[in-house]
Amino acid sequence: MNRFVRILEKIQLTAGVLFLTLFFVVIVFQIITRHLGISVIWTEEVANYSFIWAVFMGAAVAVNRRDHFTFDYLQRKLKNVSKLSLNIFNDIVLILFNAAIFLYSLQVVQQFWNYNWAALPQMKMGYVWISIPVMAMTMIIYSVSHLMNHVKSLKAKEVSE
Repeated sequence: MNRFVRILEKIQLTAGVLFLTLFFVVIVFQIITRHLGISVIWTEEVANYSFIWAVFMGAAVAVNRRDHFTFDYLQRKLKNVSKLSLNIFNDIVLILFNAAIFLYSLQVVQQFWNYNWAALPQMKMGYVWISIPVMAMTMIIYSVSHLMNHVKSLKAKEVSE
């Protein structure tokens, strides 16, 4: 499972970097064309939607690395079994929360799949919205991996005591 998670994170991080690079390139292109007096209407949408993908992919990676904003007062105060129990509780809450996000985002994707972009009507909004279930599913995978590691550590501590 850990190898799979590392590969998944690498793929997701690469996708996030690619979308962030696309965002940057499109913004620079937009600035240049505006200075030249050329109106390129699709750049705003491409920049917005690539940024959305970059943020959601980065958010999932941050869950795996536990880099999100957190209140760690209890984490620093607790030791051994209590700390592992808190980590297990946190993992379960994250799994449940992301499962809800995943299920509701599937409804959103289905509802808005056939909507078209304003500037590029051949592009479907579903390609933008699908970033949410992708993010939620990978967050669930990362949280399940953490949960398994914490349960394993908890069992090892209980055996040693």
